[in-house]
Amino acid sequence: MISIDQLLAITSIPGQESPRWMPDGERIVFASGLGGGGDLWSIAPKGGCPVRLSVGMGRVGHLAASLFAPSPDGRFIAYVSQKSGAYEVWLWMADGEPDRQLTRLGGAIESLAWSPDSSAVVISANRYGAYDIYRVDVPDVQTHRLTSDPRYEVYASFTADGEDILYVRLDERWVDHEIVRMSRDGGNPRTIARDEDFFDYHYGRTLGYPTPSPDGGWVAFRSHRSGWITYWAAPANGGEARPLAPQAADQEGGAWSPDGAWFAYTSNRNGTVDLRVVPADGGEPRVLVSPELGVVSHPQWSPDGRHLSFLLATPTGPNDLHVVDVENERVTRLTDSAVGATASMLATPEKIAYTSFDGETIHAYLYRPRAIGVPANGAGVLFIHGGPTSQFMDTFQPQVQFFVQRGYTLLLPNPRGSSGYGRRFEDLNNGDWGHGDLQDVIFGAEELKKLDDVDAGKMAITGTSYGGIMSMAAVAFAPGAFQAAIPMSGYGDFVHMKAEQELRHIKLLEYEFGTLEENEEVYRRCSPIFMVAEATTPCFVIHGTGKYPQSAAGKAFALALEREYKTFAYKTYPGETYYVASTPNVRQMLFDMDAFFRLYLDLPPAPAEDAATAEIATGPLSIPRDMAE
Repeated sequence: MISIDQLLAITSIPGQESPRWMPDGERIVFASGLGGGGDLWSIAPKGGCPVRLSVGMGRVGHLAASLFAPSPDGRFIAYVSQKSGAYEVWLWMADGEPDRQLTRLGGAIESLAWSPDSSAVVISANRYGAYDIYRVDVPDVQTHRLTSDPRYEVYASFTADGEDILYVRLDERWVDHEIVRMSRDGGNPRTIARDEDFFDYHYGRTLGYPTPSPDGGWVAFRSHRSGWITYWAAPANGGEARPLAPQAADQEGGAWSPDGAWFAYTSNRNGTVDLRVVPADGGEPRVLVSPELGVVSHPQWSPDGRHLSFLLATPTGPNDLHVVDVENERVTRLTDSAVGATASMLATPEKIAYTSFDGETIHAYLYRPRAIGVPANGAGVLFIHGGPTSQFMDTFQPQVQFFVQRGYTLLLPNPRGSSGYGRRFEDLNNGDWGHGDLQDVIFGAEELKKLDDVDAGKMAITGTSYGGIMSMAAVAFAPGAFQAAIPMSGYGDFVHMKAEQELRHIKLLEYEFGTLEENEEVYRRCSPIFMVAEATTPCFVIHGTGKYPQSAAGKAFALALEREYKTFAYKTYPGETYYVASTPNVRQMLFDMDAFFRLYLDLPPAPAEDAATAEIATGPLSIPRDMAE
C-alpha cells in the first residue's frame, strides 16, 4: 500500500498549464515546482533531463504558472511573478543578463501575449478596479493603458500582422461577450464578433483568448451556441461565424498550425479527452491521440508544424509532457511524474452510468479497494466535485486514492449541473441546488449499496466547495440518507452569501438563481442552513482559516448545528484561504476525516500510527468557545 506521504508527493513535473515551444523548436518551456520553487524549466522535444532556466540573481519564485510566453524572436520569456510583492510582468533574458521587471501596475494580471515582432506584450490588469488592456513596450519598458470601460476587458492578443489587438469584453453579468478589435495604440475599437448566453465564471478564462489565424483572415473562439462548448471562427474584420469542428462534445485548447492549414483542439467524451486536428477550411477531424482512459490538454504546435506537444493525465498519474508527430501519430513521453512504482499501487476507476429519479442518465467513477488488493471496509462514500459547473474526468484524485487505500468504496458522480454533457444537462440544476442534483447523488448511493462489499448502513458524503454545499444539503434536506457527512469549504446560506462573497461567486448565484431581490425564495430553498433542525446525520465541518468573510460560511453552518444540538465536529486549518491546499494541512485533514468516518460508520479503528495523527474528538463536539463569542 502506498503511504500518504508518497501519495501527496505525486505532483506534475510540467505543472498544470500549457508548455510553450521556443521559436527555434529546440526546447519546450514549462512551469514547474521542481526543486521546491515555482520556476521555469525547459526540455528537448526528443527527451532528456529538464533544465532549470537561469533568471539572473534568483529564480522565478511566486510564478503565475499559466502566464509565461517566449518572445517570437527567442530573446526573452515574459512571465508574471509576485516576487516583487505584487504580480508584475518580468523578462527572462536568453543572453544571461539579469531578469528585467516590465510593469509596476500593482494589480492582478489575467492574460499575456507577445506582438509578432517581439517589441511589446499585451496584458489585461485590474489596477483601477476592473480589467483593462495594457500594451507594454519592451525596448523602453513603457506601459500604456489602452481601454477604460467599466466592464471587464480581458484576454488580449495581437493580430497576425501586429498592427491591431484583439480582446474580449464581458457584459455586467459575465454572460455575453464581445470580441473587439482595436489598433495597437487603442484607437478605432470595433466589435467583430459576439457570443451570448455563455456564463464565464472566471471572467473571461472560459471563453479564452480570441486566436487569430496566421493569415490574419479568421479569429477562433469558444462558444456555447450549439449546445456544446465548441470552436467557431469569425472573419477578422467582422461577419458571420462558422463552426470549425461541429461535434456533440466540449472542446478546448484550440490552436492554429503555423501555416494556418490545420486547427488542433481537444475533445471531451464523458471525461476522456483526446487530441484532434481538423482542416482549417473545413473537413473531417483526425484523432491524433486517443487515450483509453486519460485527459489530453494544452496542445501547442512546434514552430515547423510537424509536432504537437500536450499534457496527459490519467487516474493513476498527474500531467506529463508528451509530443506527437502529426504525420505518423507517434507519441514521445518527455516527463515521468510517477514516484517509483506508484501507478501500480493506485486504483483505476470503473466508469459507470445509472438512471436518476426522473430518468436522467448520471455518469460516475467507481473506485473499489479490491482493484489494488485492499479488503473493503464496508463503507461507501459519495465524493462530490466543486462547481457546480465542473466535471470529474479521467484525472488523478489523491484524496480519493487515500480513502481507497484504507478500504473505502467511493463513487464520484457527475450530477445534473456538471459540465461535459451539454448545455441542457448543465442548466438542469439552475435554481435547484441541493434538490434534483442531490437526488442524483442519493441515487448514486443506491448504486453503491448494490455492491457485495458495501454495507447499506455505512454511507457517507463529502466534497469541497460545491461538494461541500452538497454535503451540507444532504445533512439538511435528506435526513438519514447518509450516516456521516464531511462538507469541506462549503456554503450553507446563499441569502447571506451574496453580501459576504467575492464577485465571481455573486455572479454565479445571480446566473443560477436570479437576483436576490427578485428570487429570495429560491436562495432560501437552496440554503441548507435553514433546514438544519431536520438533520440526523453526524457532520464534520472543515475549512481553512482564511482571511476574508467567506471563511464565516463554514462557521455559520457549524453554529446552526450547535443551536439545534446536532452531532457535529468543526475544525479549521491554519495558514490557508477558505480552501485547504498545503500538503501538511491536507495530510492532517485526511487523517481527521478518516477518524470521523470510522467513528460514525462503525468501522474498525485506524492503524495506531494513523489514529495518533488524527486530531478530532471521538464524540459529539460542543462549539469552541471562540466560535460562541
